[in-house]
This record gives sequence, C-alpha cells and structure tokens, in this order.
Amino acid sequence: MHEINHDQFVFSFSAKHNPILRVQSGDQVVIRTQDCFSGQIQNDDDLVSSIDYSRINPVTGPIYVEDAEPGDILKVEIQRITVGEQGVITTLPNIGTLIHQSEIRTKTVPIMEGKTIALTDRIKFACSPMIGVIGVAPAEGEVACGHPGVHGGNLDSSCIAEGAVVYLPVFVTGALFGLGDLHASMGDGEMCGTGIEIDGEVEVRLTLLKRGSFSLPTPVVETKDAWYVISSDHEILKAIRKASEFTQLLLSERWRIDMTDAYLLMGAVGDIQLSQCCKPCPVETVVRVKMQKLPGMPCLFGA
Repeated sequence: MHEINHDQFVFSFSAKHNPILRVQSGDQVVIRTQDCFSGQIQNDDDLVSSIDYSRINPVTGPIYVEDAEPGDILKVEIQRITVGEQGVITTLPNIGTLIHQSEIRTKTVPIMEGKTIALTDRIKFACSPMIGVIGVAPAEGEVACGHPGVHGGNLDSSCIAEGAVVYLPVFVTGALFGLGDLHASMGDGEMCGTGIEIDGEVEVRLTLLKRGSFSLPTPVVETKDAWYVISSDHEILKAIRKASEFTQLLLSERWRIDMTDAYLLMGAVGDIQLSQCCKPCPVETVVRVKMQKLPGMPCLFGA
C-alpha cells in the first residue's frame, strides 16, 4: 500500500509535472487531500472574496502508472473515502444560480462522528462523501484543476463516490493521475458554487487496461447499479450531445445492437443529469448520461 500526503500537490493537470509516486498496475494508494480552498477558510468570518484564488482546487499527485501509454484506460476503483471533522460551504461572487439574490457568506460545518453533517443546530443530514476533481494529464498543454475536460479534472459528479469505478482515457506516458476537492455532501449542479468542501483521505486501486479495439474519448463512471458517461462543453446542449453520442456507441458495441436500437434503449432507461452548472461562460458545464444496469449487460471495456 502506497501513501501520499496532502502537502504533495499541484494546481493543474499537465505532462510537465514531475510524478511524486510511481506505481504498478493493480497497486493501492492512500491519497490525503486538502480542501478546495487549500485551508484558507477556517471560520465563518473568512470570506471567499479575500482568499488567494491561485490556490484553488489542489490535487494530490501526480502519480505515474508504469507502462501506461496514450490510448490505454486507467481504471480507478474508489475503495474508501474518509472526510475531516469540519467542512465549509460558501457562496461565490458571480457564480451560482441564485447569487443575484444572495449574500457572500461562509458557513463552517462540523461533521459529527464522520457520519452526520450539522448545517445548523436544527438542520442535520447524512454525510455522503464524493470526489470533485479526478483526472490524468491531458494530451497537450496544461488544464487548471478547476476545469473539466476529456482528461477528467473538475467533474463534480456525485456518482464519483465510495464504491464507484472511474475509467479515464490515458493521453501521456505514465498517465499522471491525481485527485482532490472532496465534498462531505454536494447536490447535483453544485448550485451555490460549492458543496461542503472538506479535506480527507481516499483509498484507490489503480489498474491499467491496455489499448484495445475500443478507445475511451471521455471519463466514464461505473457504480453498483448504473454507469455514467461524463462530458463537458461551454454550451450545455453540446455537452449533452457529446455524452449521449458515446453512450449510444457504447451500448451498440456492448449489446451488439444497431445505433437506433441503442438510442431507443437510452430513451427507455437513460437519464441526463447535471453535474456542474453553477459557473458562467466560458467555464464548461458538466453533464452525465446515466444508464441503469440491466440483466445480462456485458462488462465495460472488458474490465
């Protein structure tokens, strides 16, 4: 078992970053993370309007996976997520669906026994940890951890939780994997601009699926009951179409049905869901197409 501490981090996904750990396919890693604000907010008086935005969304990593090459798929099994004792939720300037009628406010939130979130003395609900940022280095250039893309990044999808499997396309030698931006809870769409942002610890297993006849153009998440194709674009309808097109292709390939029957199946048991829609253009909207698992459905990617 490998371990990485939260003080080993980057603020972007890029092939230029030197790996802090090298692992073999199948290795398990415990990854400790900071919260999305790099610990800059400690109490209700600390407003986001006064923090250093260059220190947003630190990702612990990157991790070099031996023998990973462009065209491969990195399978990330999320075996455990443990969150800290206190999170924070805030509104953000010019971000969120209702910021035009809301104040800039910070609320620190205790996590009781790691299980219950106490938003106020009267409002309490179950902790449901998930990972906001997870990805690999893109094929070219550098992508800030606050942005999504085909490499992963800031996907903010509630399905990326304990027990899920995330499949990421590999673009560079070694993959250069990292994750961060944990939430103790986050609603789909991340309406106010944040979930309950928190530090924590994630245990993953990293397995390399070598290049086959089927390439992966965008991140895919598998859970016990469903799988999700995640996509992003500056325009929401384009993001939906991109996710839908790959879902259609995947269904056609795996069920050995034509594309029209795959489309009909999507209409019967598929859902279009918003992962992140709180940010103004030119920041991308993140969507996902959910397909519930049906009896007899073949495995994804031969994994």
